[in-house]
Amino acid sequence: MIDKVTGTEALPSESPLKALLEQEVRYQPKLCGLRIIESAHDNGMRMTVKLRDFAVKDLLSLTRFFGFTAETFSLAVNLLDRFIAVMKIQPKHLSCVSLCCFYIAVKASEEEKNVPLACDLIRISQNRFTVSDMMRMEKIVLEKLLWKIRAPTALQFLRLFHCHVLQMIDADSRKMINLERLEAQLKACHCSFTFTKLRPSLLGLALLALEVEDQHGCESAETLREAVQNLQRLLPVKDGDLLCVRELVAKCVTEYSTTKSLKPSKQRLRWVISGRTARQLKHSYYKIAHLPTIPESAC
Repeated sequence: MIDKVTGTEALPSESPLKALLEQEVRYQPKLCGLRIIESAHDNGMRMTVKLRDFAVKDLLSLTRFFGFTAETFSLAVNLLDRFIAVMKIQPKHLSCVSLCCFYIAVKASEEEKNVPLACDLIRISQNRFTVSDMMRMEKIVLEKLLWKIRAPTALQFLRLFHCHVLQMIDADSRKMINLERLEAQLKACHCSFTFTKLRPSLLGLALLALEVEDQHGCESAETLREAVQNLQRLLPVKDGDLLCVRELVAKCVTEYSTTKSLKPSKQRLRWVISGRTARQLKHSYYKIAHLPTIPESAC
């Protein structure tokens, strides 16, 4: 049975941050496997950085299409990165692997009533494998990950850090540190292989540090910097490491902001489907337009 991911309040510790920090190392993708992917050539036979990033972007599109939470997407990315870091998969199997990781994350994070059928998920993602193929692959993924599903994600750290910072500033200044914007930037980072080798806590802190740096003109700027420094000591993170990752995050966010088709908060997914397919989809995640369907035999 897959454990439910219900947020930091479900962690068995008086200190959510301490509990997350203790767990994050055990849920990190193996560096040796990531390095193999990083050095692989795009010859159609091996997993590459480019293929991984494309797969994650597809998962982001599915997340938006079904209206799933950011927790689901972040967990799916963690599962995918951990699996491809321990298994040498062929590119032809990547779509099945990534969709299985996504489905596991959906079942672990979403309400049961919002979990789609596997056949619908396959059809919407436009894959050709069968439900049986997907179920077999799901079993393999779970076994290789030792059924360790409840991974601490950068999203959990980011939300904890954001909450900590808000407690130190006044109501007017709180509007400057927008969590929705931070989460959109995190989604962009998830779509880049560059951040797979980083600790989730460091990525979350770097995102917040970049946001705070952009608020240098506000009255609470000094308080915000002190809050980030306090978090930095708690992790702990060296100044050089934080600065380096902050620059990587800034570069990633800038690239996404200047590429309209890849904006993490703007990309819209449009599917062209037949009336028959539309009628088969659940009303909970697809609304059928009340328009007559044109007969297929019509010329």
